[in-house]
Amino acid sequence: MDSALLVHRLHFAFCATFHYLFPQLTMGLAPLIVVLKTLALRTNDEKYNRAARFWAKIFGISFVMGVVTGVPMEFQFGTNWSHFSRFAGGVIGQTLGMEGTFAFFLESAFLGLFLYGEKRLSPRAHWLSAVAVFVGSWLSGYFIVATDAWMQHPTGYTVAADGSVSLSSFWALVLNPWALWQYAHNMAGAALTGAFAMMAVGSFYLLSNKFVEQAKLYIKVGVIAGFCFALLLVGPTGDGQGRNLAEHQPAALAGMEALFQSQQGAPLVVMGQPDTTTGRIDNPLQVPKLLSMLAYRSWNAHIKGLDAFPKSDWPQNIALLYYSYHIMVGLGTIFMLVMLIAGVQLWRNKLYESRWLLWVLMLSAPLPYVANTAGWMTAEIGRQPWLVYGLLRTADGFSKSVTAGNAWFTLLGFMGMYTLLSILFVFVIVRELEHGPGEEARMARAAIAPAEVH
Repeated sequence: MDSALLVHRLHFAFCATFHYLFPQLTMGLAPLIVVLKTLALRTNDEKYNRAARFWAKIFGISFVMGVVTGVPMEFQFGTNWSHFSRFAGGVIGQTLGMEGTFAFFLESAFLGLFLYGEKRLSPRAHWLSAVAVFVGSWLSGYFIVATDAWMQHPTGYTVAADGSVSLSSFWALVLNPWALWQYAHNMAGAALTGAFAMMAVGSFYLLSNKFVEQAKLYIKVGVIAGFCFALLLVGPTGDGQGRNLAEHQPAALAGMEALFQSQQGAPLVVMGQPDTTTGRIDNPLQVPKLLSMLAYRSWNAHIKGLDAFPKSDWPQNIALLYYSYHIMVGLGTIFMLVMLIAGVQLWRNKLYESRWLLWVLMLSAPLPYVANTAGWMTAEIGRQPWLVYGLLRTADGFSKSVTAGNAWFTLLGFMGMYTLLSILFVFVIVRELEHGPGEEARMARAAIAPAEVH
């Protein structure tokens, strides 16, 4: 593993994967906090405000971690991917700059107002600050997705005399049809993470017989939101993104399904192990003709296999692409099933007494993180060997003067630093979970403390 290109790719992949653990939670919690504040404003019930305060603290901790781990990624465009920056900076600089200048500042400024201004603002103004945080976080997500979408499906650019590209149409960049489906799918995944986090904490409290009223509220809001976003994730957004792939990146679609041979009426692979040496799938479990139907709305549509493309244009790791995609889809199906069962139990008023289901909800908290990571791996591995699809290959985009040894040195440094940050994050989150929601728990502990002294 002495290839500088490989180390640079590992470097960015590690930093991006670790960083995204935090924004997906903040983007997922933002709309749920708005829901809680809206209910508080409409019902004048303090329990909704207590819930919003508690989750705003979790949001704030995750937001700080997202900022700390996100800033180094901006610098990596210059340090590790300088040829890519020189080639595409005239285009992606627009969306990256707008993310930092508009969306991030909007989110961070109003987060401060939301966290510390409740006693100074009117209830409606405080609600508006929560809405602004939500808009800022989701707008920030859009600009980042639009940047990646341009790399997946370049639009609105012109090629300069020196071979670099510059922006010719701002609206073609920000309204890229690839970005619209990718954003919808990505944000549904982030919202599902927030819903599962809320359900997990509520289940933990209920199983521990602590903060029972708040726990039931978290579970109820989480289950309703989780069901809606799981449906969006599996249904229209996933389907739309899949049809994008079929139209614009057929080699990636073939790699995701390990479809080595072009077929009329191609099957959908549910399970199996791809063998790239023989060009087949071992022990396949397939649904006949379903891939053709999903991709082109025809049972007999022709699907290009990997044999239709030169090997130099194949995704570079078929097995990893295949498994990442199937992990994402498999978990999405599981989410839908779990949410359906939980929704039925909630409707029957039996969810809070179903301890086995509460355990399932609590232990499922890490799974949306796995699914989101697998989804991004599918998108980025599927685009290979292109850094900008059809325009710039990955092998031509990294910093040629930065050696593998230099890249290893900084990668190991980031790993060590992020390990320490992970420990700090877990410590702070566990401490907040122990304190729990509301001020009554703190007041009770304060009242007990003097008695213990005597």
